[in-house]
Amino acid sequence: MNETLQMLRDRRSIRAFSDIAPTDEQVSLIKEATLRAPTAGNMALYSVIEIHDQKKKEQLAKLCDNQSMIAKAPLVWVFLADMQKWVNFFIDGGSREKGEKEGLASWRDLGLGDLHLCMQDAIIAAQNAVVAAESLGIGSCYIGDVIENFEELRDLLELDHYTVPACMVIFGNPKSEPTGKQTPRCPQEAIFMQDRYESPTLEQLQYAFNEHEKMRRDLKILPFKNTGSISDHYYFKKHTSSFMQEMNRSTKVMFDHWCKS
Repeated sequence: MNETLQMLRDRRSIRAFSDIAPTDEQVSLIKEATLRAPTAGNMALYSVIEIHDQKKKEQLAKLCDNQSMIAKAPLVWVFLADMQKWVNFFIDGGSREKGEKEGLASWRDLGLGDLHLCMQDAIIAAQNAVVAAESLGIGSCYIGDVIENFEELRDLLELDHYTVPACMVIFGNPKSEPTGKQTPRCPQEAIFMQDRYESPTLEQLQYAFNEHEKMRRDLKILPFKNTGSISDHYYFKKHTSSFMQEMNRSTKVMFDHWCKS
């Protein structure tokens, strides 16, 4: 197996960082790799806010379900789906005026298709950054909770109309070498399908998540005094949780805000 595949296989999320921050050169290399990510039409439909202000880090930690590791992380990047730059360019650069004056095109308001492309660009760029960091020995962790509390996050980062959070990643040198088994992943045949979607049966789902269930049973963290299934675990811990309710509320506000002309 080549070095890149081995690195991807071995990677795990890091949530505890040493006091030694990534160097300026390392951060620059990660930025270069981020910018080489695939992007729709080469438009770079994303932006990244690098958080240096410690008070803002602490506020982000609070908004993201009080995860203190965010405030302690040496490097915090918020990846934004960003169409605002092109809206500005189209208007301030005169494209809209030329199109209407010469009868070539009429202005259209942005929709969910634009948002979807911007989200793709942002998340692909984030993964490039994560892989680049890993290659330099720098750990990282995605923070999905950044899509909660949209109104407060928008104010904190002074987001413009067509800029919304896609994801957040924290980076740093690992505090210690990771120990223990990696969290399991589904086997290939449980994920990859051919030519059409095949809705999985209960037996197929149990097979797909067998290793997940075994690990949690060994750790004694399944519900109903460890007699529950992996389905029970995620149903009570994730699917019916208060933070998922907030994510859905916040995301609806975010998407409605985007689509408002």
